[in-house]
Amino acid sequence: LQESMHAYAANVYTSVVEELMKGKQRKFIAVEQEFFRLWWDAVATDKHKQQVHQLLQEGQLEFVIGGQVMHDEAVTLIDDQILQLSEGHGFLYETFGIRPQFSWHVDPFGASATTPTVFALAGFNAHLISRIDYDLKADMQKNKRLQFVWQGSPSLSESQQIFTHVMDQYSYCTPSQLPFSNRSGFYWNGFAVFPDPPKDGVYPNMSLPVTDTNIHPYAQAMVANIKERAAWFRTSDVLWPWGCDKQFFNASVQYSNMDLLLDYINKHSDEFGVTVQYATVSDYFQAVHSKNLTWEIRDSQDFLPYSTEPFQAWTGFYTSRSTLKGVARRASSLLYAGESFFTQYVRQHPESSICKCGALKQLQSLRWAVSEVQHHDGITGTESPKVKNMYMDNLMYGMFNVKKLMASLIFDMNNAKKNGDVYSSVYSKDSGKPGTTDIDQYVIVYNPLAWNITTFVTVSVSHSSMNVYDELGNFVPAQIQSSAESHSTYDLYILVEISGLSYKKYIVKPSNGKRSVFIGKSVKYQRKDATRGVQQSPDLLPVVNDCYQIMFDRSNNLMHSITDRETNETVQLTQEFLEYHVNGDVMKGPISDNYLFAPNSSAVPVSKAVEMEIVFGNLVTEIRQYFYSNVTAQYYIYAMYTRLYLVPEGYDGKLLCHRIEQEYSVGPLEVNREAILRTSTNLSTGQLLYTDDNGYQIQKRPFKTYVNNTAARNYYPMVQTAYIEDNATRLTLLAERAHGVSSQGNGQMEVMLHRRLWNNLQWDLNFNLTLNDSSVVHPVFWLILGTKSATTILYRTSQQALEHRPIVMFGQFSGDKPELPRQLQQKSVHSSPVTVPPNLHVQTLSIPGWRYSSNHTEQVHSIRMGKQKQGDADFSRVLLRIRHLYEVGEDPVLSQPVTVNLKSLLKGLGSVKSVEERSLTGTWDINTLKRWKWKTAQNPSKGFSNSRNISEEYIVTVHPKEIRTFFVYFQDQ
Repeated sequence: LQESMHAYAANVYTSVVEELMKGKQRKFIAVEQEFFRLWWDAVATDKHKQQVHQLLQEGQLEFVIGGQVMHDEAVTLIDDQILQLSEGHGFLYETFGIRPQFSWHVDPFGASATTPTVFALAGFNAHLISRIDYDLKADMQKNKRLQFVWQGSPSLSESQQIFTHVMDQYSYCTPSQLPFSNRSGFYWNGFAVFPDPPKDGVYPNMSLPVTDTNIHPYAQAMVANIKERAAWFRTSDVLWPWGCDKQFFNASVQYSNMDLLLDYINKHSDEFGVTVQYATVSDYFQAVHSKNLTWEIRDSQDFLPYSTEPFQAWTGFYTSRSTLKGVARRASSLLYAGESFFTQYVRQHPESSICKCGALKQLQSLRWAVSEVQHHDGITGTESPKVKNMYMDNLMYGMFNVKKLMASLIFDMNNAKKNGDVYSSVYSKDSGKPGTTDIDQYVIVYNPLAWNITTFVTVSVSHSSMNVYDELGNFVPAQIQSSAESHSTYDLYILVEISGLSYKKYIVKPSNGKRSVFIGKSVKYQRKDATRGVQQSPDLLPVVNDCYQIMFDRSNNLMHSITDRETNETVQLTQEFLEYHVNGDVMKGPISDNYLFAPNSSAVPVSKAVEMEIVFGNLVTEIRQYFYSNVTAQYYIYAMYTRLYLVPEGYDGKLLCHRIEQEYSVGPLEVNREAILRTSTNLSTGQLLYTDDNGYQIQKRPFKTYVNNTAARNYYPMVQTAYIEDNATRLTLLAERAHGVSSQGNGQMEVMLHRRLWNNLQWDLNFNLTLNDSSVVHPVFWLILGTKSATTILYRTSQQALEHRPIVMFGQFSGDKPELPRQLQQKSVHSSPVTVPPNLHVQTLSIPGWRYSSNHTEQVHSIRMGKQKQGDADFSRVLLRIRHLYEVGEDPVLSQPVTVNLKSLLKGLGSVKSVEERSLTGTWDINTLKRWKWKTAQNPSKGFSNSRNISEEYIVTVHPKEIRTFFVYFQDQ
């Protein structure tokens, strides 16, 4: 980041601002706030800042999208898209009183149907994309169908539809070829140079300056391109992008040459048949909107996957840098937990000793890190190792801060003696398990969901005989067993029952002979040849809980079938690891890299022998399978840990019982291998796959056959969910990080887990994008099997339960190690829990700290008068988002609208004084948000209204798939 600022980004804003001041006709659009904010805070002079205010007022400078970054659309979670958008919007509104109203999503690799919905909810009037399948774009272009009204959500349909413009085949960069020059045209400042700008100011590929002798051919080239593009659109307005990546670091040469060219074309407009002007995205969409045409509607189908030519399917990045993808998601869920924990603390402890501003800074460090990694060259894994390390460092630093904050809040709430050290586990880089802890300690478990949960948390301990108690000294069901990953430690599974957004404390002590925890008993099965065919009468070994019976085949140590005990339906089900072999030599054919997936042939099984160990227990049974390259190999190459939970009487075990948890160990891979786990069943699915867009909605993915590259073009992103089904039964996979997923055969579902690649494509070598990733990854999946109606209910809630697993922290006892520590025996500090019905999800409960007035007139006035609030953040405003998880018609009961009383929902935080409903990112009062109306055949009057009422009692009704955003203010305590 610092390098990019040094090499070009700081110069972009400095020189653009200075140049815009030199001509009222000049314009510029700025997108990503991360770079702009770095410039604003560290580089811009007071004069620059004053000029920016003026240029924004006069419409010469326009912020589009306005998020921290231009986020990826395929592998990001909707929560994180909203976070990074809100982070940028909050800054822009607080600083300038402006609210972006257009998107410029030109570079993400494929377009999700969630994005138009998110942008509509944020108040945008139009959406702009570019990267969609090459053959689809060609067809749309030929038929003038690159513009349409997109109803991204089937449930929200016209209320959140948005006009969408797809850029033509030239995409978002100025066409670079000019017939009379051996250099790229219209790039008068040349190309940026890293890490230092050239001393003489001469950059590579600087276009020929415009002179009297070449101005006519320059104009001819520009006009010819404008006319070519005009033929692909329905109005006479042509959006002609000028610039590209890393451009305008010397805006002076850019504008001085373009000024001459535009003047020349306009003076000869009779001859050319064209007039040209500098414009912003807003200018363009206003021109199109004013033509009052009737537009066709696109339904909720997305534009994924994305291919640029027959052998270039951009489906590799769905899995690239799996460790980064995993850490980014874990950071996101920790941030979500930290926000609600801090919000409750501030409301309940107004006189606390904790510095609230310092605490907010700790949260902000993780907000910033989670926001920036959503970039389309961030979480995608399409960056160089150096940039990946920067993202990783920022995430780990932010996570450390938030863990530290949560620990200090607990410490404060329990008035712990200064010698009782409260600390929290900071995750190792790619495993969700907290690190080993010493004896005699308490475990604090926070439930970040607004539902009551019953689940297991796992703690690594160094002794095999332990007891677990709750705060009142009662035994808590727990099980201990030797760890699969380490011979010197034990895994302690603790059964926790916790109310919504609440925490509980558990005491873990050596048992002193009074053993209370269950012991997992290990049985080892010898290594078997996995290549043997299915036996006539297989030797089957059952593993059972209340929901499933899983059969393992003793002849090959592989899973054989799963029976749903509720319906007694048995599905034949086997799982195996395979690898796609890919080419790394451009002279020999298509290559795979960070972006692309180009398999040589079908995937190849990797293991010829499997060893199995089963740890049988009263609460947890764990099946450990180790995959070897042959029967005598010393080291395993893959491992799979499958856990089935047994829930004791008296506990609500519905979700817990129905999840088959799997964790894999994959890597290091050999070079040019792409690892998959293929699950094969006897379900008759017709190769139809379902995957989620951004954890928000499901897309239907029928298998499509192509002349070339069929396997890669049938890969789709799964951010949280993928499933296959026949008429009666559905098999669902839930993931805690993004993966590529495909159905390459009837009844099959395969997930790409890891990639390690090297190639000699010069571009990849120049930017170190060869993905030689030698790491070991540990992805986790939950399998859910059952009828369609049962799994619909289970997977919606389980999705969130996997994403937002409890946060585990530890405290040690010191001094005399009393039987039960005094401070835990005293009054419980739990306030009223925050709980919503199972079809709703509290997506955000936070104190953003924004200082802007929620009255727009006031906010604009205070900025114009130079009286923006400085100093401390605003701790009185609580941001609440509630989301309905179901689509219309998905379930007879859970798809109904839900009425929520916000006052009683939040009573644990205090007495609600007032509630304002806001746009998705908080910058609009929902009742003053009037988005542009675009005429469609179905809606000729173009009318829809946004106004919403909250009753006096603060009762709101949330409809299917809605995300409702509120500012909540409480009475002073």
